[in-house]
Amino acid sequence: MTDFPRSLLEFQKRFPDEAACVGYLRQMRWPGGFVCPSCRGDRGWELKTKAWTHECAGCRKQTSVTAGTVMHGSKLPLTVWFWAAYLMATHSNGLSALQLQSQLGLGSYKTAWLLAAKLRRAMVAPGRTRLEGLVEIDETEVSCRSKGDPPAGGGGRSHQGKILVAGAVEVVARTKGGHAPGRIRLACIDDFSARSLHSFIGKSVAAGATIKTDGWSSYPDAPNVRHEPHIIGPMAAHIVLPWVHRVFSNLKTWALGVYHGLRRKHIQAYLDEFTFRFNRRRTRHAAFKTLLGIGLLLKPVTYKMLITPETTG
Repeated sequence: MTDFPRSLLEFQKRFPDEAACVGYLRQMRWPGGFVCPSCRGDRGWELKTKAWTHECAGCRKQTSVTAGTVMHGSKLPLTVWFWAAYLMATHSNGLSALQLQSQLGLGSYKTAWLLAAKLRRAMVAPGRTRLEGLVEIDETEVSCRSKGDPPAGGGGRSHQGKILVAGAVEVVARTKGGHAPGRIRLACIDDFSARSLHSFIGKSVAAGATIKTDGWSSYPDAPNVRHEPHIIGPMAAHIVLPWVHRVFSNLKTWALGVYHGLRRKHIQAYLDEFTFRFNRRRTRHAAFKTLLGIGLLLKPVTYKMLITPETTG
């Protein structure tokens, strides 16, 4: 669908009911007709007894149009999923679960949180390409709060301390001269040691790229990259590494404004959301298909799996 809706009214007209949503999913998944994900057979039929489900004529495997997407196994109407994905993909800052519950009229906060958590999971594409060329890398500390802390400020800041975050920004040349930030990567790390930072670099930066750092002692000898250290001394860090520091500043403002402060338990999911939004800041409408997880073959997850605390590193 190249002419994706550019407004709420257009979206409502395009996806007014379940049938319209199913038609979109079917077209996106099988533009040339049904193809069995198991045996790759191209002959099958739609079942009358199971909604949105096809059966392969060869292996007899039954496949729902939502199978392998972020909507797999959900009992929520597809219209709710589509609206949630549209709002999260096109909203400039994103929505909290509480806002999503209010906007969609959902019956419980738990339902809204689970919906948002599953959509965030689709924000990280399997096998995404690493950053290339010149890449600024630095680390920062982000304040976190516990469940009982107030949303912001003063003595209510969490006693849990700080969340340690590593960031990388691809520096790209502008057509009219100068440079600009390209794609980014963010990750929660255990500490600022060479082990943690080299692991982050290995997962985020392509082999042969050049990393530009502030000269911190943990960066030298990072494998498969060229290192360009800039010893800061009395100079402000944002002068030497302007783009990664701008990303850190935007991240902290976003976290406080949308979520009233981040919590340690699911920090990486929120870092992934910020990364998704930043990398698609000029193509928010195109992010809708990605956010629904179409073609990503995501493994189904349960509420219990999603509430399990994340690991760092």
